[in-house]
Amino acid sequence: MKRLTISGFSDEISPDFDAQLEAVKEFGLTHIELRGADGVNVSDLTPDKLREVKLKLAESGIAVSSIGSPVGKSPIGADFAPQMEKLKRTLEIQKELGAPYVRIFSFYIPKDSDPADFREEVLDKLYAFTEEAKCWDSVLLHENEKGIYGDTAPRCLEILQRLAGPNLKAVFDFANFVEVGQETLPAYELLKPYIAYVHIKDAVWDTKQIVPAGRGDGHVREILTDLIGGGYRGFLSMEPHLVNFMGLSALEQDAKHRETALDGKSAWKLALDSLRALLAEIPGAREAAQV
Repeated sequence: MKRLTISGFSDEISPDFDAQLEAVKEFGLTHIELRGADGVNVSDLTPDKLREVKLKLAESGIAVSSIGSPVGKSPIGADFAPQMEKLKRTLEIQKELGAPYVRIFSFYIPKDSDPADFREEVLDKLYAFTEEAKCWDSVLLHENEKGIYGDTAPRCLEILQRLAGPNLKAVFDFANFVEVGQETLPAYELLKPYIAYVHIKDAVWDTKQIVPAGRGDGHVREILTDLIGGGYRGFLSMEPHLVNFMGLSALEQDAKHRETALDGKSAWKLALDSLRALLAEIPGAREAAQV
């Protein structure tokens, strides 16, 4: 990409897809990261529902920056075949919608176990994902996430050093690192060569509370300053996580209740305004940004 472009998980605005698109247009955005439409996870869209979603996107002039799939967000010991089938269906959906990326994860590791005991199994399964993506000429994005093998920067680096290439790159998520006790600045330095996409949410170190970008301990301003100054031109994808929303419990192990007086749309706008305020302070960001 030649521009910085703000996108985001619009299902946090509302489960209703029409309401999502209406709000995103009102906010002046051109892209969404598609995770859910009318309460249906993107990887579970039927052919009929997919056609409906595609038509509504076209009518709204909204494109999809990435498919926010749940692929790889399953226990490492579970049957692998359903995950591979889900990936294949998700890749079909990606191509139908013209999205450049599919987000994936590196499997939940049993609690109180040593992640190193599962390293080779994780890498073998991710290799299979990457080989499938190669058949589709698709790009998978591995996201650091709480409880999965790649939740800390060193383990993300293990994955990327082994498998990164044309079909596997990295998402950098500030808050997810904070939530597992991983300092974001050294994480960024380790993973910088592999970052192709950025999730925008922040968190407070002591309480692990999710907050708008720049209000937590994720060093969002510093990292974005370096990333943009170094030539990053791509998506900054909003994942506010400031309120409870449909599907939250399915996205996180031990999902925390969010106490807030805001509705989904208001919380999303708060997070978006915070990001735009940050970008206004970063040299070169305004000139590089699409919105």
